[in-house]
Amino acid sequence: MITRRRLLMSTAAAAVAGTAVPAAAATARSRSLQRDADALRDAGVTGVAVRLDTPHGTVTARSGVRDLRSLGPVPEGGYLRLGSTTKTFVATVLLRLVGERRVSLDQTVDDLLPAVVQGAGNDGRTITVRHLLRHTSGLPDYVPDVFPEQSAETYFARRWRAYEAEELVRLAVRHRPTFPAGTGWAYSNTNYVLAGLIIERITGRGWEREVADRILRPLGLRHTDTPGTRPFLPHPHTSNYQQFTEGGPLVDTTLPYRPFDSGADGSMTGTARDLNRFFSALAGGRLLAPAELNAMRDTVEVPPGNGHPVGARAGLGLFHTPLSGGGGCLGHSGSGFGYVVETATTLDGRRTVTVSAHSRSADPEQAARQETALRDLIDHALSRGD
Repeated sequence: MITRRRLLMSTAAAAVAGTAVPAAAATARSRSLQRDADALRDAGVTGVAVRLDTPHGTVTARSGVRDLRSLGPVPEGGYLRLGSTTKTFVATVLLRLVGERRVSLDQTVDDLLPAVVQGAGNDGRTITVRHLLRHTSGLPDYVPDVFPEQSAETYFARRWRAYEAEELVRLAVRHRPTFPAGTGWAYSNTNYVLAGLIIERITGRGWEREVADRILRPLGLRHTDTPGTRPFLPHPHTSNYQQFTEGGPLVDTTLPYRPFDSGADGSMTGTARDLNRFFSALAGGRLLAPAELNAMRDTVEVPPGNGHPVGARAGLGLFHTPLSGGGGCLGHSGSGFGYVVETATTLDGRRTVTVSAHSRSADPEQAARQETALRDLIDHALSRGD
């Protein structure tokens, strides 16, 4: 017969064992994340911050320094420039409008913005909203026109120049299209400049207001903003450093380059906590109805040589990337002078990670090592089954 005392001891032992396993798993997650953050630092990145959210809690890691003057630690929960991760917010708003039947993914740009896309073989009558959001429009990217020379001198001379969205489109369509709409894939920021204009045309309000009302406020993303041309990041934040020429100095580029940091293609700021909450809610079906979420996740192959991992596929404002442990993840990166931010989430939105790297190298080999370390970090964080 089992005595009451023995029964109580067995129950207590089981309780201790039950808490020890999750605690051990959390410790393992923390160590793994820190190792990978340190590997990214060791690849030459001045400052690194990581946040992983899972059903078991939150794990963070920081490595490197806040800035090259004070050499202080990278702050926890610092503010980030989101760069092109802005595009996922904009695509989500447009898909909400699709769900409300205020626009169709198969409507043409010319139908929504008459005569805006024309010239040099670019034809808005052949380009649809779906083409824009998936980067299959063939429209040239305006970026080479606003940053014509890769140098620190250009950065300092032009960083305060702001363009209206229509100006950027006019710059882009002076060049011939990369391919006829729908016949290829090429990343172009021009696509999302137009997406922002379409949101304004449909709603009568700027894309920033729609993002705030439809995403930021409902999800409680209090630390995410659409600052437009306002140049300063809130505190705390880590400084960004760009090496413009191989072997050259690291230049403090924490202030944005307004010509391409001001619009619907890449102007938002926020925190890793807010980014994780957004991507988790999106993948988990809390922002879009099933039909629109399925459309967003309907992907095409990203051709090799486009800066994405092997097997990456492009959806509408999202990329699908295979994971080494099987399956894949959904996410989007953002980058600018001196920084890379990448958020990725499992297909069900239950594990989400944001990585920020606060310097960029002009040395191709070092840049490749940094890119590999960042991708390995994300893969390790999301491939674990615990």
